[in-house]
Amino acid sequence: MAEGLARHRFGDRVRVQSAGSAPSRVNPFAIEVMAEKGLSLEGHASTSVDAVDPATVDTVITLCAEEVCPAFLGDARRLHWPLSDPDAKDPSLPREEHLRRFREARDRIDGRLALLEALLDLPEPLPAAELHASIRSADLPGAVRFYAWLLGKEPKEWTHRYAIFDALGANFVVLVDDGMTLHHDTLYHLGVGVPDRDAVVAAYHRARELGAPIHKPPRTTWRGTPLHELWLKDPDGNLIEIYARLTPAELADKPADLAPWFLVPGTEPGATEAGESDEEERGA
Repeated sequence: MAEGLARHRFGDRVRVQSAGSAPSRVNPFAIEVMAEKGLSLEGHASTSVDAVDPATVDTVITLCAEEVCPAFLGDARRLHWPLSDPDAKDPSLPREEHLRRFREARDRIDGRLALLEALLDLPEPLPAAELHASIRSADLPGAVRFYAWLLGKEPKEWTHRYAIFDALGANFVVLVDDGMTLHHDTLYHLGVGVPDRDAVVAAYHRARELGAPIHKPPRTTWRGTPLHELWLKDPDGNLIEIYARLTPAELADKPADLAPWFLVPGTEPGATEAGESDEEERGA
């Protein structure tokens, strides 16, 4: 499917080929859901990665999630899009469930390819040297205290009207607006990454010592991008996400129901206010 979608989207601008570590037949459900979009997989064949000459490849995109991705030799740029295999290999599943899984994979791959297409043939970029984002505060001293704690350093300069923090590497996130209802913290929040799960839990206890409002206690969430996460509020009510990415060993423990794990005893629903769930809105 990925090859067919890429060929359709890129046309003659990009030479596209696909391969796998254990090639087999083209799945009939893949053929069917591609036909729904007017795309034919006629003539497509599953190819072994060993048959691809690394010298002919500029970019390698791996789509494997739980399974092991094949190693690909050469100096090509690698992009990893961890998508679950839609082929459930479960004969008890109804036909519509098989089709749903393949449609979901098709649309997710095509959505990512659309962004890759947007990056082709870019004009000469601006000589950008700095990116900044600003928030407003009704309690500037309180906000400065909170962010000095959160970022681990004082602002580099300040006046009676603002303070500038120069800290951490920045990720500028642009999120799709597809008409779906989003919880407010899905879009409008600041995020601070920490090393691991223990650091997320430690941040919770330190935030309580500081008196920072806890919006959601430490949890491991599995939907979309799996994370260990804690949500706080700054003195003006802005949402702050403290997060750590999961290790491969932690990802291997993903539960079938994708229910979040609460990392601090006594913070589970019913024991304390856990806040609204955000995993569904976060998406893939």
